[in-house]
Amino acid sequence: MISYVKIVTQVKLMPEADQAAALRSTLRTVNEAACWVSKVAFERGVPREYELRKHAYAELKARGLGAQAAQHVIKKTRDAYTTLKANIRAGNLGGEGSKRRVKAESKPITFRPKAAQPFDDRSLSWQLDAQTVSIWTTAGRLKNVGFVCSPDALKVLREHRRGESDLVEREGVFYLIAVCEVPEKPVNENPADWIGVDLGLVNIATTSTGYRAAGRGLNRHRKRQLDLRAKLQAKGTQSARRRLKQRSRKEARHTANVNHIVSKTIVTIAERTGRGLALEELTGIRDRVRLRKGQRAQLHSWSFHQLGSFLAYKARRVGVPLVYVDPAYTSQQCSECYHIDRKNRIDQATFACRACGFLANADDNASHNIGRRAEPVWIAGRESRVPDSP
Repeated sequence: MISYVKIVTQVKLMPEADQAAALRSTLRTVNEAACWVSKVAFERGVPREYELRKHAYAELKARGLGAQAAQHVIKKTRDAYTTLKANIRAGNLGGEGSKRRVKAESKPITFRPKAAQPFDDRSLSWQLDAQTVSIWTTAGRLKNVGFVCSPDALKVLREHRRGESDLVEREGVFYLIAVCEVPEKPVNENPADWIGVDLGLVNIATTSTGYRAAGRGLNRHRKRQLDLRAKLQAKGTQSARRRLKQRSRKEARHTANVNHIVSKTIVTIAERTGRGLALEELTGIRDRVRLRKGQRAQLHSWSFHQLGSFLAYKARRVGVPLVYVDPAYTSQQCSECYHIDRKNRIDQATFACRACGFLANADDNASHNIGRRAEPVWIAGRESRVPDSP
């Protein structure tokens, strides 16, 4: 059976003035309706989606929403409460009685006027050759709405688009974010070796093959953005606020681009050499690590999860096996004699073993430790997938 990896492909819509007004009005209307449905759900104890339809569908139709749009508004609202419940269960909003959790649980979920709205193939159709879409709005069906994207994105849309697409407005520009299901290559069940990947702040990623993605440029970019935001916020003028809004997503876009480049490079090396990838299990690192106040902004603005997720889905697309290993003592253990000592780590960049005298870059040493721990984890996972004998 063929397995698929889900990715999203984004295109930029190029509507005429009247089409843009219709799209903007539609987003505002459906999100106002979602806020109303959220209030109904909250008052009734957040019932299941089918029951919620009984209380909300007729009113949504009366507000001018089409049948598919009304269904999607109800589903979007119910999914938001499901996500909230999952975050509470995972402890992401603090423990029971915490201020943040109490605030989240004490009122209905609200939706921004420009929040994304899903469209299925009944309410949105693609004309890929002409690079236009036909989309439902509260003002009627809009046809021949142009869009632009890269040739690679168009190829992915043509071959792999499946399911829903989200309409979203950012800074006055409309985008469609389409779900694509790309077939995975068969996983290499017998990798020749394992590449350990050490993630960090000074070096974004260091591999046991010698590849190192220095974080100096990205950290400088973040520092410049932080200083500029502080200056604009202190100024407080209308033009400063407008400038802040224009730059609101610049750092996130830049970071995502860097993470895409780094992850693609690492996965390409693994694919070309027939090896697998090993990463540290970093879940909850922000809660475990204790840093000085000046270092907290750097840690919390660094996207550990994003780079890890990019590595995971790119590896799945090309059949590169990937495992997560226990991160304990990877920075304190010698990769030559396996001696563990906190004093082995001289400073951020230097590792010197107290037992055998091995000297190396600290991140290089950690990456070799991570790679060595991969094989037992892979074997255990592979054995667990074997079905029981009849």
